[in-house]
Amino acid sequence: MHFPSSINSKLPSVSTTIFTIMTTLAKEHGAVNLSQGFPDFSPHPVLVEGVEKAMRSGSNQYAPMAGYMPLREKIAEKAQDLYTAEVDPDTEITITAGGTQAIFTAILSVVRENDEVILFAPAYDSYAPAVELAGGRAVYYDMLPPDFRIDWQGVKKLINQRTRMIIINTPHNPSGTVLSAFDMQQLEKLTKDSDIVILSDEVYEHIIFDGLQHQSVLRYPKLAERAFVVNSFGKTYHNTGWKVGYCIAPKNLMAEFRKVHQFNVFSVNSVAQVAFDEALKQKDLYLELNAFYQAKRDYFRQAIQSSRFKLLNCEGTYFQLAGYSRISEERDIEFVRRMTKDMGVAAIPVSVFYRHQVDNSIIRFCFAKEEETLKRAADLLIKI
Repeated sequence: MHFPSSINSKLPSVSTTIFTIMTTLAKEHGAVNLSQGFPDFSPHPVLVEGVEKAMRSGSNQYAPMAGYMPLREKIAEKAQDLYTAEVDPDTEITITAGGTQAIFTAILSVVRENDEVILFAPAYDSYAPAVELAGGRAVYYDMLPPDFRIDWQGVKKLINQRTRMIIINTPHNPSGTVLSAFDMQQLEKLTKDSDIVILSDEVYEHIIFDGLQHQSVLRYPKLAERAFVVNSFGKTYHNTGWKVGYCIAPKNLMAEFRKVHQFNVFSVNSVAQVAFDEALKQKDLYLELNAFYQAKRDYFRQAIQSSRFKLLNCEGTYFQLAGYSRISEERDIEFVRRMTKDMGVAAIPVSVFYRHQVDNSIIRFCFAKEEETLKRAADLLIKI
């Protein structure tokens, strides 16, 4: 199809995502794929059985625009149990087509032309394009290795009268760091008496290690009253392909969110919502997830301990960062391509998570894999 020359791209700097590129490259070369963040094991049988039951019982038509009410009620109960947050399932929860759609919708619902949105880099790659499509401008605070911590006085210098939103992500992809109670208190101070909206990406809320506590925005009433909180069932229940998530926000923000949601998605997979409602009744499925993934993290770290990679700290998510400066002086993008083609393991270069492709010779491995997969990868990595 011919693309008319008079039409200018709305995202001229955006091309195929690195995740698609590396997964495709892994398939072409038969490499162990530790690049794109998805599990290679099946979801719990309760979900598979729940979907089949929902289909057979007739839940095959449009769900309500805001989502299946019993599921929203379970989410409200969960928010109360975990974070002592009182959330109205009718007006403050919307089921979305995954976490990324919730992020996109939240940004488009409040960001206007010339508004500024503060992002913490390295940042998930969907944030900035959504801001740009809304007519806003992404303003970056760069977090640097090995700790990827935030100096909130530095963030304060970025805030001005055009600042409309601050996007946080904890546990953080790709660094694996976790925001502390101190971080949340500092964010609360910075946004006090302002019109700044918080978008809190918490899709890895149940994948946090070493006894650390997830500091959800929902724990902090002064933050929660100005925040969109985004979660993902796919990350929690090992079924990223189902693309179901949800957003929690106060009534006034959720009203704006739904205005956008109803015209870009309207409603979300009905049978999956019914199945997740059943799954949420079994609290152990998410409460035991921390230990499940900590075991995988520890196994993978131990398996490649004798390699020439330098492992960074991993407090949460199912991603492990590793420095390779003792192996090669190549740029990280070149290194992961060669590692996939010649060494049989695919990873993600961390520079792609920075606006200006800051290259610290660090790559990201996904350990949400079967032990057999991790062992095959480790056997190859220790030979590099």
